[in-house]
Amino acid sequence: MSLRPKRIPPAILALLLQFAAFILALLAVRLSGLQPTPLVFALFCGALAAILSRIAGLAFWWLLIQFAFAPALVLMLALHIPPAFFLVAFLVMLAVYWSTFRTQVPLYLSSNKVWQALESRLPADQPFSLIDLGSGIGGVLTYLAQKRPLGHYHGIESAPLPFLWSWLRIRFGGHRDCSVHWGSFWDHDLSQYDVVFAYLSPVPMKALWEKARNEMRPGSLFISNTFAVPDHPPQETISVDDLHQSTLFLWRM
Repeated sequence: MSLRPKRIPPAILALLLQFAAFILALLAVRLSGLQPTPLVFALFCGALAAILSRIAGLAFWWLLIQFAFAPALVLMLALHIPPAFFLVAFLVMLAVYWSTFRTQVPLYLSSNKVWQALESRLPADQPFSLIDLGSGIGGVLTYLAQKRPLGHYHGIESAPLPFLWSWLRIRFGGHRDCSVHWGSFWDHDLSQYDVVFAYLSPVPMKALWEKARNEMRPGSLFISNTFAVPDHPPQETISVDDLHQSTLFLWRM
């Protein structure tokens, strides 16, 4: 049985609601006989999209995006920005965030202080293996490879640009026993690692906990940065005095 989340991704739902709001706004304008300006019509569409999103149960910040989307589109068109600009921007965003619309896991970069806190929980005098789920640009891996040279470090990253950045960082940084792979951590077996580290989002934590509990070896360590597992209190927490006031949640499997 798959442990992947089954809900419709919020980005897809938001797009569908934008289409629904446009159709409803168009019908309302035609039935009323009014002829609003493009910006007024876009504001009406945005208000309807926000209302529909609220009814659909999307998060508050999605309501702001839904309201602003159509007006922002009209304003951008009014500025006569070359279409190539939007194509380049889209391709860059796609390369960075890739499957975020499906996984609901954006690119989060942990701080140096989090790396130091993580280092303090790793063995200093014996070999071990660690995997970073969603390893981003490889900061965790390369830092720990320098500070705990007895460890074997692996990363999984699904977004092309962060993966390429981390691969180059590892390849030309001379980091031994350190590697990163392009793919989904949902397809990766966690049983071969002593430590599993994740900095994801609240959405996948319940399913990830089930995967970790089913696959990780007894005595291995599961560590989540910032995001706890619902209904499963951690055995230990480490508060980190960084910009985001991060917290490491630890479970011994």
